[in-house]
Amino acid sequence: MEGLYETKSYTTELKSVEFGNHQNGSLMETGLGNYGCSHYRRRCKIRAPCCNEVFCCRHCHNESKNSPESNPLKQHDIPRHEVEKVICSLCDTEQDVQQYCINCGVCMGEYFCGKCKFFDDDVSKNQYHCVECGICRTGGKENFYHCNKCGCCYSNLMREVHRCIEKAMHHDCPICFEVHIFLILQFLFDTMKDVTVLPCGHTMHLGCLREMEEHYRYSCPVCSKSICDMSKLWRKLDKEIASTPMPAVYQNKMVWILCNDCGATSNVQFHIVAHKCPSCESYNTRQTRGGPVGGSCSEVVR
Repeated sequence: MEGLYETKSYTTELKSVEFGNHQNGSLMETGLGNYGCSHYRRRCKIRAPCCNEVFCCRHCHNESKNSPESNPLKQHDIPRHEVEKVICSLCDTEQDVQQYCINCGVCMGEYFCGKCKFFDDDVSKNQYHCVECGICRTGGKENFYHCNKCGCCYSNLMREVHRCIEKAMHHDCPICFEVHIFLILQFLFDTMKDVTVLPCGHTMHLGCLREMEEHYRYSCPVCSKSICDMSKLWRKLDKEIASTPMPAVYQNKMVWILCNDCGATSNVQFHIVAHKCPSCESYNTRQTRGGPVGGSCSEVVR
């Protein structure tokens, strides 16, 4: 995921330009799909302004410069908006950042953003540039809106229901911290992976959420609220508690609980299985006071 920007002004200006005996239309196809790296298909390379070295894209630079084998004192990310020079992959001409090569006229990227200095021949991603985010993203501008409080773009489907959390995307994933490739954290705002927004408003990698569910963890790792409708499980717990009477010594024992879902504090009858919030009927609660000596009670929703 690169960012979110409009690109029509960049991709339509040169449609009628001719280079030698070739129309610009044919140069749009020359070398298409044959150049690039594992991150992007493009017909140019970039010269990094930070170290003056040439790389296929910014991710190639960052992986190289932040690898475990590199000198820790020299590790760094490329300042992508400061890129000034690109090298045509077909004729090796180095030039200022632009969509068409000044020497052979080939289109160096069917999608081009002059603000992000970004090229990509795979336009099926529906890239666009978001002025507020300051980067290019995928998915089509018509399908997203920018939330100023969260500081990121979200699907239009979430406009009426999503809970705003200031700078929700400007932190690392609470599950993996995304340090698998780099020795530095990569915020969700810049990640190449799919990101999901939980009902509580907190964000994480979609893959991390799926893995969390596989391990029967259904509460937000940040605020402990339920991540989905748990009403069916709550009804099962109702039946289990009803069929599991407590010994006489505990039948009148009361404890204080805090509900992770609604935030209510309540005084309820102690039970070894779980404690139900009388306010919202959730079992995603934690015991705060009372209970058997030496006993403890943790969240039901794990």
